[in-house]
Amino acid sequence: MRRRPRVDVHQHVWPASFVDALRARSAPPRLDGWVLHLPGEPPYRVDPADHSVAARTALAVRDGIDLALVSLSSPLGIEELPAEESRPLLDAYHEGALSLPDRFGVWAAAGLAEPDPETLREVLAAGCVGLQLPATALADSAGFDRCAPLLAELERAHKPLFVHPGPAAAPGAPPWWPAMVSYVTQMHAAWFAWHEFGSRRFPALRVLFAMLAGLAPLHADRMAMRGGPGGIPGAGVYVETSSYGREVVAAVTARLGEDRVLLGSERPYARPLVLGGAAGMRLRTDNPARFFAMVPAQIR
Repeated sequence: MRRRPRVDVHQHVWPASFVDALRARSAPPRLDGWVLHLPGEPPYRVDPADHSVAARTALAVRDGIDLALVSLSSPLGIEELPAEESRPLLDAYHEGALSLPDRFGVWAAAGLAEPDPETLREVLAAGCVGLQLPATALADSAGFDRCAPLLAELERAHKPLFVHPGPAAAPGAPPWWPAMVSYVTQMHAAWFAWHEFGSRRFPALRVLFAMLAGLAPLHADRMAMRGGPGGIPGAGVYVETSSYGREVVAAVTARLGEDRVLLGSERPYARPLVLGGAAGMRLRTDNPARFFAMVPAQIR
């Protein structure tokens, strides 16, 4: 009987076609060589090795990962660009990511200025495991209204949603500020907005929140005290572990249940959590197989 793979659900690799598309732009987000320019942020020098397919394949082997799921870097803000600007970048991302070696799987991305469920249907059929959306797009009722065509297509296709932090420019703030303040706030908003505005509207949709949803699950007691929506977490809601250690992961696992937490590393920006024994098997193998259920075939 074939062994089920060990899965990391959260990595980023910029394929060559996507790098070329960023370099072809004259306005942020753009690359000048390997210097990244984003609105409201200082230039950032990207390490080319971080996006070397050969180097990342070798790193996955060293990490003990059989299948690394890569997604668009949502903090770049590509999803929010006008459609005529986002389409070339999204096409380049999908073209390159879907051509990566078999050790990599792909989360789809989608433009939000003009949500296009037909294009989403095409990239899902081409092999994407589900759709990633920025948390900033799902922070309130209006966000769910705007994204409804995409979420309905996911539900129809029985493919999951991955919620990832979005743009977080913080002029004058220290470099760690977006990751510790902006991203956490975004994930909190998306977590509670899903349970208030999304879960009843899309009851069959499976949802995975990055970075333990910014630890939003640990606020369940406060939510109950304040009369918030009951039933948190709803069925089909999962989180992944990127950037957190054993103690915090254990606390969230105790709140959600051991079957709701998946391994995510956010390579190349962070290292994966290493757990051995049954706990490691659940994070890397059993829970991804449960979450994806029908897709992709190589996870089952």
